[in-house]
Amino acid sequence: MTQLHQNSRGSYGIRRLQSDLKDAPCFHGKTRLSRLMKLAGLKAANQPRYKVTTNSRHNHGIAPNLLDRDFNPIATNIAWIPDITYIKTDEGWLYLATVLDLFSRKIIGWSLSPRLKTPLIIDALNMAVK
Repeated sequence: MTQLHQNSRGSYGIRRLQSDLKDAPCFHGKTRLSRLMKLAGLKAANQPRYKVTTNSRHNHGIAPNLLDRDFNPIATNIAWIPDITYIKTDEGWLYLATVLDLFSRKIIGWSLSPRLKTPLIIDALNMAVK
């Protein structure tokens, strides 16, 4: 059991170990594996499920709410909505910044980057302005 856990670089938990040990000559139930892992000091390494990208603890001023929840402007180019989302790819995270015109509901600017940095947002806004 300890060897299987080390071979998995510490990522295997009770369920995976039980699955790998199903062909072993003796039965290993979840309760027994849990007890044995605790005695051996083994613990499954948990991976974070999301990446925190917001820093709410800052001294910057808060922008005024100019839109005031009016999501139906009377003409184009009156209200734009920016958004940033992240996409998991085989090569890592890819960040997508978009600018949406609220009147037409069309994306008028966008930018992709493997890093969440200021130029990502500036590029999307420059595309929207052009």
